[in-house]
Amino acid sequence: MIDRLITAVRELPPESTQQAVGYPSLFLLVALGALVPVVPTGAIVSSAAVVAFHQTDPFALLFVFLVASSAAFAGDLGLYWLGQRGVRSRNGSRWLAALRSRATPDRLAHAQERLDSHQVPVLVLSRLVPAGRIPVMLACLLAGMPLRRFARGDLPACLAWAATYQLIGILGGSLFPEPWQGVVAAVALTVLISAVPAVWRRLRGPSRSSRSGGEHA
Repeated sequence: MIDRLITAVRELPPESTQQAVGYPSLFLLVALGALVPVVPTGAIVSSAAVVAFHQTDPFALLFVFLVASSAAFAGDLGLYWLGQRGVRSRNGSRWLAALRSRATPDRLAHAQERLDSHQVPVLVLSRLVPAGRIPVMLACLLAGMPLRRFARGDLPACLAWAATYQLIGILGGSLFPEPWQGVVAAVALTVLISAVPAVWRRLRGPSRSSRSGGEHA
């Protein structure tokens, strides 16, 4: 997969063709990743930022930021609207069931506690923390938060998210002379960031269980 990525970036078309194809593709991929939380949207934004960094157009990075943040916002609103339909329905929906399957009970309870006191900051942090968006969104759905209020909190969250991953791409683009090198570095860094929470939870799991076992003993 990395070899294909390197080959694709090495054979980049002219800038006009990149912009005509790249921006719509960036919007579709990020919006799809917001609806289906499997697509690595952070890596996509960072890669697009690397390519834009090496372009001569002074507004290329601005366009990447606007496209990525608007796509994330549109995807979040679409997923929240589908989740609201599941909450209102007696039988639920597959979208709501998918959200529940990706949020463990303890993380959901923690998100609900934080949401009661700080709504907008929690939404912003949920976008920046890997795998933190779905539990907070599910907590908003179960709390009955209207779509308009969720949108007001989600907009700065999407802006902060797009800016963060674009900075990762700019860092990768500035460290390496070739775009493909920056793309590989940005993708590796975003994958590493997304893997940190899972590793942390695995490391904390045995300690918690052993601690509880010691208390029972």
